[in-house]
Amino acid sequence: MGRRTGRSRPGARPGHHRRRARRPRTRRRRLLVDWACTAKEFGRQLAASAPPAAEVPHPARVVETTGGLDRLLLARYTSRPEPTVELFTDTIALGEHLVDVLGWRDRYPTGSLRAAALAHEHAHGLLHHYPHIRRALRGRLGHTALRLGRLRVPGHVAGADELAAHAYAGAVCGLGRSPLLLTAALMGAVQALGEE
Repeated sequence: MGRRTGRSRPGARPGHHRRRARRPRTRRRRLLVDWACTAKEFGRQLAASAPPAAEVPHPARVVETTGGLDRLLLARYTSRPEPTVELFTDTIALGEHLVDVLGWRDRYPTGSLRAAALAHEHAHGLLHHYPHIRRALRGRLGHTALRLGRLRVPGHVAGADELAAHAYAGAVCGLGRSPLLLTAALMGAVQALGEE
């Protein structure tokens, strides 16, 4: 037996075997990107089919509280004992300040962070309380968890509901950029403040 050179076959280019091994990872990455784009498009279409946010009262009880900075939360939706949205005013205030510091006021007008948080949680409520909306999202994603002959069980794609809710909030509030950008910046700021 001769010494292994790391080549997959005689005459192959060095590193060729490594490129082939990465292909499944690239396919998975492409699939995740497709699912993310599909979820965001679903959220935008859901917002387009809904009446304007100003004309519809929020279906859940809204409770304003503090403590969101400790939990890295802007808002939280709970369905029991009654549908409730908990808005964390300390995180929202920091978010509004961060928008000014970053010079993003043209992207996120004053008050839009609170409105986007409410719209985001409203989207979660729609996905939770209306099975046909949840089924439509799963059907659009097209992920199959199990197939037995003609029987197909749609699978859950982790995070798809979050991306759909962010896209819904951005579309309903008419934001120039996704609320996800501000959420990421805010979480980075909260973590940096926590390290000091």
